[in-house]
Amino acid sequence: MYVALNSRQNTLSWICQLAAAVILGQSLFFKFTGAEESVYIFSALGVEPWGRFATGALELVVVVLLLRPRTAAAGAALGLGVMAGALLAHLTRLGLEVFADGGLLFGLNLTTLLCCGIVAWLRRDAIPLVGNWIAARS
Repeated sequence: MYVALNSRQNTLSWICQLAAAVILGQSLFFKFTGAEESVYIFSALGVEPWGRFATGALELVVVVLLLRPRTAAAGAALGLGVMAGALLAHLTRLGLEVFADGGLLFGLNLTTLLCCGIVAWLRRDAIPLVGNWIAARS
């Protein structure tokens, strides 16, 4: 179901959808080509290589869903789950700084989580299975 947003909401949603899609999209290259940093991260989590490929595949699905208005809510909800997992990994195993990046990956994780959260909230009526329930309580 497509939810009509007012002009300001639509603009904010698209800014967040594009920001999240760009951040996730650029990371796909590193996951799928086995970049040293990606291999290190998923090895530290004990899920290399299948975890790296599965995460990359999920992130690709999120990017595609975020770029279509009718599926943006589902993409945002899935993106929230993927980014929550990444946040948990940073806070429990990886630390805020990975490969002396100054916290860049952690910051990108938080930015993507925030963007997906905003899109999910703005398009909450259209989240599959629970959208109407959430919208009725907001």
